[in-house]
Amino acid sequence: MKIVIIGAGEIGYDLASSLAAEKHDVIVLDRDRDALNTVTENLDVLCFEGNATSANDLVEAGVKDADILIAVTSIDEVNMIASMMSKRLGAPMVIARVRSDELSQPNAPLKPTDLGIDVIIHPEQSAAEEIVSLIKRASASDLVNLADGKMQLIGLRINKESELVGKKLSEYAEEYSHITFRVTAIARRGNTIIPSGAVSIQALDQLFILAKTESISEVIKTTGRLEVEMNRVMIAGGTPVGTMVARILMNEEKKWNIKLIEPDYDTAAELAQELKDVLVLNGNPTDPDLLASEGITETDAFISVTKDEESNIISCLMAKHLEVKKTVALVSKSDYIPLSQTIGLDAAVNKKSAASNEIHRHVRGGRVISVTALKGIKAEVIELQAAEKSKIVKKPIHKISFPDGCVVGGIARNSSIEIATGQSHIQPGDRVIIFCLPDAIPKITSLFK
Repeated sequence: MKIVIIGAGEIGYDLASSLAAEKHDVIVLDRDRDALNTVTENLDVLCFEGNATSANDLVEAGVKDADILIAVTSIDEVNMIASMMSKRLGAPMVIARVRSDELSQPNAPLKPTDLGIDVIIHPEQSAAEEIVSLIKRASASDLVNLADGKMQLIGLRINKESELVGKKLSEYAEEYSHITFRVTAIARRGNTIIPSGAVSIQALDQLFILAKTESISEVIKTTGRLEVEMNRVMIAGGTPVGTMVARILMNEEKKWNIKLIEPDYDTAAELAQELKDVLVLNGNPTDPDLLASEGITETDAFISVTKDEESNIISCLMAKHLEVKKTVALVSKSDYIPLSQTIGLDAAVNKKSAASNEIHRHVRGGRVISVTALKGIKAEVIELQAAEKSKIVKKPIHKISFPDGCVVGGIARNSSIEIATGQSHIQPGDRVIIFCLPDAIPKITSLFK
């Protein structure tokens, strides 16, 4: 598939890297020569120096022949103009990053399709929604909604004191047979395990467990962790992500106690006007004296979403040292995600992953409903719909030759959902949740066609 990416920034680079690894024909267009040099030095993709709002440059970059055009520069207006021109030039699928939510409003005078945009991605909004979900599930390091929210995948780190340490997964499942769940992946010392029942649980393992949403609280209790009520939240950084987190919490029925710390005076003043139910403070969120004076020791959750990811990690470590129940850091470097949990943070959120997940769903196309890359491990969650004549229908799962490195987690059929076993049958139209290593993805998707 030929894919043109406009923008060689963090998100553009990350997309080019993953799409090139999947053997797509990738072209990156940007006017920043230094950014393009970084792409050229590290990735096997074509680069073109040019203006994304120039029709001539878009044509030279190959937009007319592209299967997908992805506009992910840091400027909304550039992405919108490039999308409109690319659609006029013949690009069949146009995906654009637009930070503003005006195009998504019901009464908006312009719709995305008016600008030639087939799919809008908003990484900051997705990151904010993920952070809010993690606050509500205090024990979780990861949380993914699946099957229209009927199932959830939760990441849980096993403490050294947990009774599960040393038990095989088969023993774990048998002991809690009254709860329907499945351990679908394990992150262990930097390695990814797609487990069988014979695998034993070790201290500090991170288990990724799939269960019906109503059973998640019971699943958490089996690991020895307790669900904690969250009421007081402190947000470090009045960035778009921090502002969206505050706005989401403000609009909920529950009354949250929210404090937001922003180092820039003018930005803090603007946020104080907008966020009426939030106490906005002007100060350095890495200043321990400020944090102490503002009652961080009485805070339930500390969220650091400044533009400096190292500061986010340091702030969260300070908060954790002061016994804050839940810390969440916004990071952009994927290498920091497994490190963050190793050094003691509860959760790390990467806004690039939200963009990547949405785009991969459209790149893979076919029967793919959703794609989610699990942070910190080399595995993905894919939700696929079984076709009428696909190779996986109308026979038990244990008789299907799935590729190595994958496991079927759950099946959603009409209004019913089930955790899959070897005896489960997949019917045409079923939505099937599969966990797999990246190498197995092409083979898995072909089975559903």
